[in-house]
Amino acid sequence: MSIRPPTLREKRRYLLAVIDPAGTAIETKDLYYAVYEAVVSLFGDVAAAAMQPSVLAIESGHAILRCRRGAEREFAIALSTLSACRDCTLAVRVLAVSGTIESLRERIATLVPQEPDAPTQEGAGEGVPDADPCEYRFGTTPVEPVVWHGHKVDVIEKGFKNTRRLFLTTEDLEKIHATTIPDGL
Repeated sequence: MSIRPPTLREKRRYLLAVIDPAGTAIETKDLYYAVYEAVVSLFGDVAAAAMQPSVLAIESGHAILRCRRGAEREFAIALSTLSACRDCTLAVRVLAVSGTIESLRERIATLVPQEPDAPTQEGAGEGVPDADPCEYRFGTTPVEPVVWHGHKVDVIEKGFKNTRRLFLTTEDLEKIHATTIPDGL
């Protein structure tokens, strides 16, 4: 079977969306069912069939989605109504629309901050990571930071039986900073 020339191929658009809250572990298939349900509940079966929504990949907290050309606006509207996937409460926010997946993957590379090199202990030799990582606290509770977006920090409270996700805003950080640092400094 020969490859179709570009003039006979179906035109598609690819959407780059960020999954909030960051750090939510989600399967591609589960997100597909949630997205399709959102499209069907908003526009109906006929429009969903014409739109052909699909979830292609989930990479670094971003989802790459596909639809037919001309339906990207309606698809983005349907994605904004998505509020849950299986047991998880989440939101899917569209960042960009493109004609190629490659350009969206390049955009993901620019959006996701690169991991800095691990700090090394002095006197322990080259490339030996620091054995005692910093421990962060929210009040008296030890927490693990997940994401820092500039205006908020998402942290997970450490515990034995269950963990709890905390969302800190700039005001929370200022209150903590004011209570931990003496006024003379």
